[in-house]
Amino acid sequence: MKSRLGITAFSFFLLIGLGFASAQTKLQTGVWRGTLKNQSGGELPFNFEIKDTAGRQQMAVINGDERYKVTDIKSQGDSVFIHMPLFDSEFKLKLEDGNLTGQWIKHLGTSDAKMDFTGVPNTIWRFFKDPEKPAYDVSGRWSAIFGEGESRDTLVGEFKQNGAKLTGTFLSTSGDYRYLEGTVSGDKFYLSCFDGGHAYIFTATVKDANTLAEGKQYSGFSGLDSWSAVKNANAKLPDAYSLTALKPGYKKIGFTFRDINGKEVSLTDARFKNKVVIVQILGSWCPNCMDETNYFVSSYYPKYHNKGVEIIGLAYERTTDFAKSQRTLQQLKTHFNVPYPLLITGFTPASGDPQKSLPMLADFKGFPSTIIIDKKGEVRKIHTGFSGPGTGVYYTEFIDEFQKLTDDLLAEK
Repeated sequence: MKSRLGITAFSFFLLIGLGFASAQTKLQTGVWRGTLKNQSGGELPFNFEIKDTAGRQQMAVINGDERYKVTDIKSQGDSVFIHMPLFDSEFKLKLEDGNLTGQWIKHLGTSDAKMDFTGVPNTIWRFFKDPEKPAYDVSGRWSAIFGEGESRDTLVGEFKQNGAKLTGTFLSTSGDYRYLEGTVSGDKFYLSCFDGGHAYIFTATVKDANTLAEGKQYSGFSGLDSWSAVKNANAKLPDAYSLTALKPGYKKIGFTFRDINGKEVSLTDARFKNKVVIVQILGSWCPNCMDETNYFVSSYYPKYHNKGVEIIGLAYERTTDFAKSQRTLQQLKTHFNVPYPLLITGFTPASGDPQKSLPMLADFKGFPSTIIIDKKGEVRKIHTGFSGPGTGVYYTEFIDEFQKLTDDLLAEK
């Protein structure tokens, strides 16, 4: 994702089990509170649950309605190593006096970002054990301004408050911040999320029922941004189909890239002729791309493939090294059981790279982007971003609109 989410842009996700490779280290079952330390001064809290299932321990990261489960965990003595199934990140931890301490390490292709981590068992609260009575109810839709000057960006906030408990998300033109969970305590607003690839915390002062001020967003290793918001039931983002287009004079796109197995795949191959083709521009580092992939694999592709629809994924990984890109994309393919080809473009998500690889694009706004091609091979629409299941009605509206567009294109002669 771009804009306020960064170039990276979490949806999404399927549930898979997490088992220990060794019985040497046993974590206490129940809900834990984990915290990550941001160098800009933020403490990013999240909760996770440890369960014993069929003789194996399982862990689920909790964000609102989402339970994000992980499989790869190993122990040696008092050390615990957890590799997240997506986003190429891991925890290296030590179990001492029942608590976990160590680091969350995010691999960025040529470098690593590290954040100190602490995990405490038997802790179901996220921000406060006993929050104050909320001064206001912030449920509803908000128009939010992030940043200042040239970095200023308008987002839409959607929040639900039940007593002191708060859930919701922020939506931008390139996607959403997925499942956020937190608290309204007195006149203070708190939301956070950890999805294995990204860590966010949003704080603000609730000035009144219609105003959020003095907002701060801490993200990842050292990110810090300011924000404010006003309640606005009519707040909305620009039409996602209006943001990206082809250069004047172009009606088609073309490309040839290698798939995970090294085989060249081209849009002119016979399997795509006279088909409606969806070109998914993604990266394995992008949470909204994972939400979109989950939708394509679990719902869209099974419904439309036999009717004449093909999907091609064009991956922009953090490295130009083909072997490293193979590894991260294979994790994605295995995790979601992706049935359509995933191609390694050899370009990174750096600004301008998607246009270098697809020079017929007039511009490129962010990940994911989806190019819809009709049976004549002509580009009919380009959709920027993806609002995943954490956005509620936005997600269902997208599905209805996207499937109607597909039905219309399939019906054309």
